[in-house]
Amino acid sequence: MSIHENLLGGPPPTHLPDDPEPRELLASGAAPAEVAAKYPASSLAWAQLADEAFEAGRVVESYAYARTGYHRGLDALRRSGWKGHGPVPFEHEPNRGFLRALHALARAAQAIGEQEEYERCSTFLRDSSPTAANTLG
Repeated sequence: MSIHENLLGGPPPTHLPDDPEPRELLASGAAPAEVAAKYPASSLAWAQLADEAFEAGRVVESYAYARTGYHRGLDALRRSGWKGHGPVPFEHEPNRGFLRALHALARAAQAIGEQEEYERCSTFLRDSSPTAANTLG
């Protein structure tokens, strides 16, 4: 028996394909808006835009960026075989953009008083990746 075998019989973890270009551009200091314009399917670029907007007090803008990254991530997850539930491990670096966008969406929803959306996104994050929920806050 493999140590990574799912003993509960749930779906296997979803691992998004690697898309290193946007990640490398962001790591090198490129502006997230430029990266999002060049790679609009990159949840990571949208998540970084959401984080910057939130830190600057532009909560509604952060919400919009996070929602874009979240939906782009859902599209990518579905293309990777995800059926609407199951693990999306934070340990797999290409998954982090989606998980960061989901966290940013929960955070912004809470900040604007959208409690149901905050709870839904927080639960989704925890269910997808307890590590992400603990790491991202």
